[in-house]
Amino acid sequence: MVDASDSSPPDNSSLYQAALTYLSRYAATEAGLRRVLDRRIDRWARGAAGREDVAEQVAAARQAARAVVARLSAAGALSDTAFAESRARSLVHAGRSRRAAIAQLAAKGVEAGLAQTVLPEDPDTELAAALVLTRKRRIGPFRTSDQADRQREVGILARAGFAMAVAERALDTDPEAAEEAIRRFRQG
Repeated sequence: MVDASDSSPPDNSSLYQAALTYLSRYAATEAGLRRVLDRRIDRWARGAAGREDVAEQVAAARQAARAVVARLSAAGALSDTAFAESRARSLVHAGRSRRAAIAQLAAKGVEAGLAQTVLPEDPDTELAAALVLTRKRRIGPFRTSDQADRQREVGILARAGFAMAVAERALDTDPEAAEEAIRRFRQG
């Protein structure tokens, strides 16, 4: 095992390789990749805690990490817009409300304005996402038993971020119409 105190600090080259390795496995935003590289630098700093010039080396490594992120972004290997569009589409198709999808994008480092742009307010899309959730949870039109606890079902949709009007419409949709709406939604 290599002693971290003997290893050299992360430089531009090693951070670039780490970034490429990460991006080959995961989609990321600029902020997300910065966090990954910062954690790598922090790991090195903890192992090199006994050295004299750790603070300067950490500062230089953080500067190099910012340069790597900018370089990859300029080269097109890192795009917040592409990430936001892809993630928003998958979240909504999985039954997440617009509100929940925007919160998830914000947690991943997508700017609020960009999240609002890739997730425009569309009542039909919101209803289709609510119907996807009702099918997943087997509530509303997809209920398997005759016993309905309306308040519980509305609560499930409300906690998922859907407005009351959307929740009511989703729960009142008949099963065939719900399936058709989901099919149309998934096709485009």
